[in-house]
Amino acid sequence: MSTPAQRSRRPGWSLALLALGHLIISLDFTIIFVALPDIAADVGFSAHALQWVVSAYAVLYGGFLLLGGRLSDLLGRRRMFVTGMVLYGVASLAGGLAGSPEVLLAARVVQGLGGAVLFPAVLSLVNTTFAEGAERNRALTVWAMAGAGGLTAGSLAGGVLTQAFGWEAVFFVNVPLTLVGLVAAFALLPADGPVVRGRVDLPGTLTGTAGVTLLIFAVAHGSEVGWSAAEVVVAAVLAPVLLAVFLLVQARSRTPLMPLRLFRNRALSAAVVVILVFGLTMQAVPFFLTLYFQNVLGFTALQTGLAFLGPTLSITVGNFVSERLVHRFGTRATLITGIVLNALGGALLAPGLVADGSYLTVLAGIVVVGLGMGVTYESMWIAAGTGVPQEEQGLASGVSSTALQVGVGAGLAVLVGIANANLDGLSGAALRAATADGMQAATWTLAAGALLALPAAALLPRHREPAPEPHDEPVPVA
Repeated sequence: MSTPAQRSRRPGWSLALLALGHLIISLDFTIIFVALPDIAADVGFSAHALQWVVSAYAVLYGGFLLLGGRLSDLLGRRRMFVTGMVLYGVASLAGGLAGSPEVLLAARVVQGLGGAVLFPAVLSLVNTTFAEGAERNRALTVWAMAGAGGLTAGSLAGGVLTQAFGWEAVFFVNVPLTLVGLVAAFALLPADGPVVRGRVDLPGTLTGTAGVTLLIFAVAHGSEVGWSAAEVVVAAVLAPVLLAVFLLVQARSRTPLMPLRLFRNRALSAAVVVILVFGLTMQAVPFFLTLYFQNVLGFTALQTGLAFLGPTLSITVGNFVSERLVHRFGTRATLITGIVLNALGGALLAPGLVADGSYLTVLAGIVVVGLGMGVTYESMWIAAGTGVPQEEQGLASGVSSTALQVGVGAGLAVLVGIANANLDGLSGAALRAATADGMQAATWTLAAGALLALPAAALLPRHREPAPEPHDEPVPVA
């Protein structure tokens, strides 16, 4: 097994490339939202079909993360990084040129597949390029900051690009980014060895991917069309059956897609639960802030993007602080601190979500919840990669990111239902007031729910990261 230094002679530039990969994925989560009304008018989507511009991406992305992570281990991380970049670039070009709903939705499906391949490849490359401990933690800080920057850049860039160049620009912007990533990959990322021959776990691949995909489909589609819709009921019944079969296959297979022994790693098992709860609760905060800024305070798309500079700065500070807390107190204490800050931030944010409020009424909550999310986000990924063999880092990344996507889908479905419970038949000032009240109730719920991650965090091994030697140098960014 080669050392990190042998695997990357230019670790700073490699890290910059991996941060770009994370930024592209994060950017695509938010950049599309502002453009949706223009897409509906120009391409011809109905009000019901428009939600699939978002859901098509989310379902395929979440459903194929586990497979994408395993392929990174089996076929090579650089190969899968390049494949993800190609899928993203081609799909983005097709999406920008789309003249019909069918073509645009197909492009979003391929973008989702590209993300499912790219994310675990990026995260596993970070975890294998940089040695476990202080070096990897510094690298994950840069990686996490790129993700936070992408989320905000998406909100801001979506408004600017749509207003200046039309909705097509939110797709075309990915094309030069993916070209840069594609070319740089061959220069900066270590070449993969020959593909290891072996029997592919086809039953596990089919049942696991189908089960997770149907689960995310049921949650995403059910929250839009109602839980009694036939396709939602069928998906909700089939998903747990397929996932149960998947686990049975994994327990008996000689070459499982997801070896269950992986979960003997206490750090990974605890991290997966924390990541799931984080997705169920805190990942809904940007969604509710967007609605509050636009639907209650009446912000324009551009003003909303600018308003998100506040939470992004706070999250970035949290990322920066997280690395130092992990070094000083260990991952377990840092993760518990982040979870408590998440709950406290939600409790501060909820009272400020009022109909006659302003940016100032939510500022304290934004600052604290952003710090908590930044501290938690980085430390939960540190925990997920701790003690995992290098040849299984892609799988660990796929499992962890799948937990996040399942949590995000289920959490939004529940929290949006709480927020919208009393909006029927209202309009004008009454609707604004009820919208703010619903968001308050949802935010109180997610603040309380965030604490559910504490027992899992407490199960993390109690240890501190080893102090770096005096001659150690920080990982350069470029």
